[in-house]
Amino acid sequence: MAARRIFYTLIVYCFLYWGIARELNLNFPIGLLIEVGLLLTLISAILTIPKENWSRLNNDLVYLFLFWFILSVLEVFNPAGANVSGWLKEIRSAAEYPLLIVVISFLVFDKNKHLNTFIIIVVALSTLAALDGFKQQHIGLSAGDRRFLDAGGAVTHVLWGRLRVFSFYSEAAQFGASQAHIGLFALILALGPVSKKAKIILFLCSGLMIYGMLISGTRGAFFALIPGAFVAIILSKKFKVLFFGGAVAILFLGVLKFTSIGNGNYAIYRFRSALDPNDPSLKVRLNSQRILKEYMSSIPLGGGLGVTGANGAEYNPDKFLSKIQPDSYWVKIWVMYGIVGFTIWISIMMFLLGKCCAIVWNIRNEGLRIKAIALSSGFAGILMCSYGNEVINTMPTTIIVYVSIAFIYIMPKLDQELAEDKLINKI
Repeated sequence: MAARRIFYTLIVYCFLYWGIARELNLNFPIGLLIEVGLLLTLISAILTIPKENWSRLNNDLVYLFLFWFILSVLEVFNPAGANVSGWLKEIRSAAEYPLLIVVISFLVFDKNKHLNTFIIIVVALSTLAALDGFKQQHIGLSAGDRRFLDAGGAVTHVLWGRLRVFSFYSEAAQFGASQAHIGLFALILALGPVSKKAKIILFLCSGLMIYGMLISGTRGAFFALIPGAFVAIILSKKFKVLFFGGAVAILFLGVLKFTSIGNGNYAIYRFRSALDPNDPSLKVRLNSQRILKEYMSSIPLGGGLGVTGANGAEYNPDKFLSKIQPDSYWVKIWVMYGIVGFTIWISIMMFLLGKCCAIVWNIRNEGLRIKAIALSSGFAGILMCSYGNEVINTMPTTIIVYVSIAFIYIMPKLDQELAEDKLINKI
């Protein structure tokens, strides 16, 4: 199907386009090609998919994201008066991408082989990113990497003379969080019922990505790894795994929190600082949130889309909210939509996480179940990680997470088909 091939190509592009822009020194806003790809996929699907297949869109995931998109469109009338250009740019990642991605996923994916292809693309490209990060750390930077640092990237990516590796992603925080996300994803798959060769490859890929997470210097990646692992352990439904996994997690946290083991390694030292309540960076963030809390108490509907972060600085420099960095996607939603909008958004996310876990709990096919656990734990980890950084709203994590959720919704159908195939083979 042409629509499916276009969508696979778009997933690859969402991994690579930041690196392409840097290496070719492009000034063209190549992020717009994501929307072009989404629209081309949707048009192709409309022209080629039978009408009866559109019934797949009749589910709460599509309705919730449609509701969120409509709410985001109405934000253009927010009485706080944010610039319309900022709203137009912000709505893409905040509401347009999630809606289009899940709609397209339901239309073009309906077989286990489609899930396998998605997994291969994501793991392969994430491993390639880890290798590119290794190159940056130990071999040297490309011309595009150097231009990125010289243009201002060095302020946040060279700390005390040490490089925070960013690979071909937008920046180190996105790279580190994504590496933690897919590193855990690959590890869970390796523990499932796969061939010995596949286990070795997945363990190797997972190890490379965990290393990529460490050299990114991204402390927030810690909160993608631990919550995701916790969800995976719970969903395993195995008491021994639950007990052993919990003990390992507690031991790991204890070593980081109460010892100085590994502090000679800068990556481990910086990772450990995520658990330090006296960390200067954490204090700055908490102070910013205290200021925002006082200001936001008088605007329950928020300051409007595009009023904070990069779009705030560019399109709303006269607004108070543009002068305080959110440093968190949760905070960004709160600032833009107000406490009313944030309550709606976090309720949607928690409902979807709970629904995904419920679906996983009832899957019978062991191989499919492991894949579902990997997808669900990745969603949980990225959602929690987004409290510390803007992660879930940045490519490639955006497309990975929302395609993952859609696949989990599709899995009861895949589970039934696998059970029927198994029955037929027995006969």
